[in-house]
Amino acid sequence: MDLKYSVSTRLLSLDVFRGITIVAMILVNNPGEWDNRFAALKHAQWNGLTPTDLIYPFFMFIMGISMCFSYTKFNFKFSKQLLIKIVRRATFLFLIGVLLGWLGLFLKGFNELKNENIDFVSRLIYAITDFENIRILGVLQRLAIVSLIGSVIVLLVKPNRLPWIIGIILLSYWLIMAFSGSYAQDDNNLATIIDREILGATHLHFDRLQDGTLYIFEPEGLLSTIPCIAHVLLGFLFGKILLESKEINQAVQKILILGTILLFIGFLLDYSFPINKKLWSSSYVLVSCGLGALFLGLLIWIIDIREHKKWINFFESFGINPLFMYTFAGVLSTLLVKIYFKSDGHWISLKSFIVNNFINLFADGNWGSLIYAVLYVILNWVIADILYRRKILIKL
Repeated sequence: MDLKYSVSTRLLSLDVFRGITIVAMILVNNPGEWDNRFAALKHAQWNGLTPTDLIYPFFMFIMGISMCFSYTKFNFKFSKQLLIKIVRRATFLFLIGVLLGWLGLFLKGFNELKNENIDFVSRLIYAITDFENIRILGVLQRLAIVSLIGSVIVLLVKPNRLPWIIGIILLSYWLIMAFSGSYAQDDNNLATIIDREILGATHLHFDRLQDGTLYIFEPEGLLSTIPCIAHVLLGFLFGKILLESKEINQAVQKILILGTILLFIGFLLDYSFPINKKLWSSSYVLVSCGLGALFLGLLIWIIDIREHKKWINFFESFGINPLFMYTFAGVLSTLLVKIYFKSDGHWISLKSFIVNNFINLFADGNWGSLIYAVLYVILNWVIADILYRRKILIKL
């Protein structure tokens, strides 16, 4: 649905923060070559933290804050009509995530049969109906699940009880993973066992060990989605601080202090439950929310207090349509990677053709890969900027 928006009704720094995370998501998801990336643009192999590991949790943290702002219109009152709206949106978002995965699978299956003696229609039917290998979970699917559960909690539970719920979630998840011996990177991890038993191995993501060996692991799995609920609830509480503080300076002070406390506790917990994005460990929740709060406080101070706004338009254009731009970038990326054509007698993807015949003429290796990613972000910005200038908000 296309809607007009008013900047005056939105926290500008929050839109910029949201835009920065979407730009970062697009950048790290679209290198020129996956084997050529700077270390900061890679996820940690298992335990640990890189700048890339902060992007997704930052967006989830922002989602919790936005949730707080949105439900002020309903005075945080639960109703059947509001529940229907929440469920409808979550279902829509989940299905978009599944369709994104299906698109890549469809094009992959269609391409794999290009050299076989099979007619076009048969290839098309095979690719369309390959539901056996479709990945059920993913980034948008996790956001859908967490937004649904988080919304119900904040509408039914008093705000002063949310810290207890957050604590119970993080402590319970820690104990479950500790007593099941699920800190290791292997197929016997409890998170993988649950996903495999409920969803089936063919519907899960495959990851690689350091030696390149493939193994089943769903980074957006069912069990590891539980601590994500705490993530969104923490964002919601920071949203309450912004809404209830009498002055913006007071709000920033509280945000910075609480962010520092979360960061400190998270690093302490790292000694017992290591910081791990793929498991979405309890320490990871606290550290990423703490850093997210500190970054938000910094942006509020720069943009809303000091009013340094000349640089923000690029990021704000992504921030007002975040999920649409993420989806658009995902579809376009899939088409570039999965659409093949013949070049010098060989089948090659459109992306590989661009990288090999244009980007690598100026730079190769890590720099060439980064240049492609930056150009891809700029290409998506053209669409984001058109929507921004026309003040069109596309809600997913």
